[in-house]
Formats: sequence, structure tokens, C-alpha cells
Amino acid sequence: MKTYLAVYLSSALLALVITPVVIWLARKLNAVNRPDVRTVHSKPIPRIGGVAIFVSATALILCVLLLPNLVGQRFRIIKPQLVVLLSAATFIFAVGLIDDLKGLRARTKFLAELAAALIIYAIGIRIKSVAVADWLTIDFGWFSLPLTLLWIVGITNAVNLSDGLDGLAAGISAIACGVIAILAIQGGQAVMAVLMLALLGSLTGFLFFNFNPARIFMGDCGSLFLGFTIASASVLSSMKSSALVGLALPMLALGIPIFDTLFSMLRRFLERRSIFSPDRSHFHHHLLALGLNQRHVVILAYAVTCLFAGLGLFMMVTRSINTLVVFLCILLLLLLVFRVVGSVRLRQTIASLQKKYEFSSRRRREQMNFEQAQLYFRNARTFSDWWQAVCEAAKRMDFAWVSLKTKDKDETEQTEVWRLADSAPSAKSEVIVMNMPVRNHGLAGAMEFEIAILVNGSLESAGHRATLFSRLIDEHNVIGLL
Repeated sequence: MKTYLAVYLSSALLALVITPVVIWLARKLNAVNRPDVRTVHSKPIPRIGGVAIFVSATALILCVLLLPNLVGQRFRIIKPQLVVLLSAATFIFAVGLIDDLKGLRARTKFLAELAAALIIYAIGIRIKSVAVADWLTIDFGWFSLPLTLLWIVGITNAVNLSDGLDGLAAGISAIACGVIAILAIQGGQAVMAVLMLALLGSLTGFLFFNFNPARIFMGDCGSLFLGFTIASASVLSSMKSSALVGLALPMLALGIPIFDTLFSMLRRFLERRSIFSPDRSHFHHHLLALGLNQRHVVILAYAVTCLFAGLGLFMMVTRSINTLVVFLCILLLLLLVFRVVGSVRLRQTIASLQKKYEFSSRRRREQMNFEQAQLYFRNARTFSDWWQAVCEAAKRMDFAWVSLKTKDKDETEQTEVWRLADSAPSAKSEVIVMNMPVRNHGLAGAMEFEIAILVNGSLESAGHRATLFSRLIDEHNVIGLL
């Protein structure tokens, strides 16, 4: 126990000493977050605080390897795995630091996380099985690979996305480290306990400078390192005991960032945006919108995290199926918190799903009509055939009318017109009228389309149909048929 206490206090003290140096260094390197539409701070803040967290934690972990006591001996037994784990975590830290200093694409960071997770899996740190009850153990078999990758990459990004307010990600991660440390000590997992206590100490010292009003942010180098290390360590812990609590407890401790990430991805998917795109609709943004200030939001997030992590500790004293029941009940309570805050709106989600389905169905129909119209254009051998193809395309794409004005070099004008077969659109029909020139490469006089597109309830659809029509005219130029 003295070793555990020494690790925690030493890493905390080291972080207290190093963080001011990192603040000075960040200002020298101009590695600062400047206020913009995504941020809630009003002045430039240094953003590479993860350097202090990384150095404080890893320095103490490496020191433990040299201890002549039982804890040091257990570290040396799994030294190869530990070295690879720390190397992968260092790689993720470096990726985050490059992003903080130079900027990286989201996909690049994602691929780096995936590569590091594959390394962790390759050395045998993987989710193999989970004991749901005394009589039921789920062996994942080949599914162990995608499940392990999803766990590590998912938690890494969840912690990264939670770093939106002063002290938010650091505090939640600290609580998670503390809870996993308790689980590890209770299960006699000395290596896991030291890893988590080293991280907890570094976060404790860092929070003196990161809590509102923050003097430094952890940046991607800190949040990615924390998320990756916690995720990998929790997998290593679960391997020592296949009990459900080994994975369930870290999941509950990181419940806010995990759920927030899932709902953010769902929201972006429904809005037809990249899942990597930023927004201001996270859990903490909803709380700010309710009128709370930064400090109150962060304290509330700490309280919720402590509550659900504390409830999760009851799983350590339950047996058999009761552990699963406790876990599911706590998950439902956590979901209720997101519902109360406004991050989950069932009716709005269902409506968005219906809208996305309708959009996808409409796009498929438009693409199919476009491909059918292409066949008419490809078979056109004369101007008359080409005009018939234009009329067929206009009909399939829900145009109200199409007119083609041709002016020869001798100023003679001719007009071809197609209209809806039934009748002209009623006064209530919404149409978009556009003029579209036809490229003639100097071989003929001026040619120009006037097209009227029925909106049919969607301006986006009308614009898309106009784009498809213009593509037909570009690809199947009439000049060669004149």
C-alpha cells in the first residue's frame, strides 16, 4: 500500500512542478487555443498540457520497474507487454502533440489510433470473454479483434471529445482512474493499480492549473493519451478476471463521454455530416444552454460521474446475474440523465431517421432516372433524337418546362419548348427557374436552356436534379449532332 501511495503522491507532485514549465513552453511555441465559434473561452490558452500528464505518469511507471519489492517484481514479470503498451501510448501521445502543434486530419488520427490498438491486440491484450453469470460465460472467439479495437478506439475518442470545458476531461478521467484503481487493488492487480494511480496523480496535479478558470488545456496529446491508456489498461484488467465488472465499471465511470460520443455520432449521421465534424451539441453544451456557467457544468459532470461510478462499485459485491441487472439499471439511469439534459430526444430522432430514409429513397430514384435518361442521350444520332432525350430527362426529373433558345451566327433565333403533358403547373406549385448555357466551342451560335424545376417540397432535391440535368448536357453535347 505504501508503494501505491508513493506513486500517486509523486506523480501529483511532479505534475505540479512540470505544468508551469509546459505553460511557459506552450507560449514560446505559440501552441495556444484561440477563441473561435467552437470554444467557450475568451483569451488564448496554452493547449499542450498533456505533456505534463504524460511525463508525470510515465516517469513514475518506469520508476516502479526498478523497485526491489513485490510490486516491482510483478511489473518485471510482464515487462514485454508493459513496454509495448507504453510504447503504443507514447505513439498516440506523439500523434496528439503533432495535431496540437501542426494540425492533423481527423482520419489520420483515427488510423493512428487503430494502428496502436492493433499493436495492443497483437501482444495479447484483448477482450476474450465476459462472465455474465456463474453459469454463463460469453467467449468472443474471432469477434475479440473488432470488439477490442472498438473498445480502445472508442474510449480514446470519447475522452478526446469530452475535452470541451475547463477541467472536464481531466476530472472525469481522474474519477475513472480512481475507480479502476480500486477495482485493481481489490482484485490484487498491482500493475493495473500502479498504472491508474500514476495517471490519477498526474491528473490531480494538472487540475490545479486546468480547473476553471484554466491556465492550460490538455490538448489532443493529453486526451488521446489518457483515453488510450485507460482503455488499454481496462482490457488488461479484464483479462485477469473475465467477470463483467472488469469492463462494466470503466464503462460506467466514463459513461458521460461514451454516451456523449455515441449520441454525437448518431446526430451527425442523421444530419448527413461527417462523424468527425465538430459541433456545439455535446452534453456540456446542453448544460451551458440551460444557463449554468462553466464551473457549475463541470462540477455537475463530476457529481454525475461519481454517482454512477459509485453505484457501479456495487457490482463488486454482487454475484451471478445480479451484476448484469445492476449494470443495466445504472445504464438506464445514465440514459435518463442525457434525456433530461436534452441530448436525447426520441421523437426528434425518429423524425430525423424518417427524414433521412426519405432523402435516401429520393436520391436513389433520382439517380435511377438519371441513368435511364443517359440511355436516351447515348442513342441520339440526330438533333431531333437529342431533343427527345432532353424531353425524356425533363419528364423523369420532374421539370415544369424546358426551353432551348438557339441564335445562329446570322442572329436567327429558334426556340424548342417542352412542357408537362397534363397541364402547366398551378399557381401554388413552387418552381425554380434557371438559365443554363450550352457549350458550343465556337462551332455554332449561342444556345441556352431555360429550365423550370418543380420543388416538390425539397429545394435540395430540386438543386440535385438540376445538377444531374446539367451533367447530361455536359456529357452529351448537341454540337456534334448539328
